[in-house]
Amino acid sequence: MDSYDAPQVTPRQSSSSRPENYFIGATPLQKRLESVRKQTPFVLTPPRRKIPQCSQLQEDVDPQRVAFLLHKQWTLYSLTPLYKFSYTHLKEYSRLLSAFIVAEKQKGLAVEVGEDFNIKVIFSTLLGMKGTQKDSEAFLVQILSKSQVPSENREGKVLWTGWFCCIFGDSLLETVSEDFTCLPLFLANGAESNTAIIGTWFQKTFDCYFSPLAINAFNLSWMAAMWTACKMDHYMAATEFLWSVPCSPQSLDISYAIHPEDAKALWDSVHKTPGEVTQEEVDLFMDCLYSHFHRHFKIHLSATRLVRVSTSVASAHTDGRIKILCHKYLIGVLAYLTELAIFQIE
Repeated sequence: MDSYDAPQVTPRQSSSSRPENYFIGATPLQKRLESVRKQTPFVLTPPRRKIPQCSQLQEDVDPQRVAFLLHKQWTLYSLTPLYKFSYTHLKEYSRLLSAFIVAEKQKGLAVEVGEDFNIKVIFSTLLGMKGTQKDSEAFLVQILSKSQVPSENREGKVLWTGWFCCIFGDSLLETVSEDFTCLPLFLANGAESNTAIIGTWFQKTFDCYFSPLAINAFNLSWMAAMWTACKMDHYMAATEFLWSVPCSPQSLDISYAIHPEDAKALWDSVHKTPGEVTQEEVDLFMDCLYSHFHRHFKIHLSATRLVRVSTSVASAHTDGRIKILCHKYLIGVLAYLTELAIFQIE
């Protein structure tokens, strides 16, 4: 653990605005979930979780689609189940959403469904992107700009991408009827204005509700431990932590990078439960990092707030941004995010 990089202390940049208020009103499903929650004992955070395993993708998954999802920064949202959503109507949804987007961007102008727009919306399934056979099939939504040259036989530039998924979502599936499709985790990449428009269309069409999914310091600690525990063929990046330091007149950030093999050695020294990560191990892992940092830099990180974690598996920020880096652990990362999304919905 003595192999480390000196911390970097930088002024904290102001966070960009997020479309947190463009969805309004409680849907009937939300009221039903609230009723179920009141009848169910409060569920505490599990004291232990399984270490993400590699190669959990279903056999029919498209490797190219998986590669497309990696190394992009996604903004996270939780999503209540979709009412009367049908996978057989994806082409119709594409046409309807295209017209809605154009109408929103050209307020006051009449827009006909099927009219030739300069954008194209594509709905497509992500076959095999699930934890169990009970999980709803994941699907992808893309906004593309149409080519300005008619003779060119190719798709235009991707302007926005979003995908909906459910990985090991049994706890939510048990609370809804067959009329609902459960896809509690929504990930978006692109302009927030497009996210807002598309979210509004989904809410109006399927009686669902989106909420930004932030990741608190507690869950970031769990991510750091679980991802450090993953066995890697080779490490692509250092294990990094970012802590926010409250101070006046401007907040500061402390960046701390550790060689990934040193981080794995530390984890192995505190890990006692084969195949699982426990709350006690997470706490001990983070406490060791705090002690190591204090020994070298005389700074108490326990007085700060953890805001970002980055490993060779994935990186996550407290404001609900994530970048998945390793295809072998894609399902494991999504399973934990699905758990957080379901907890927020319930």
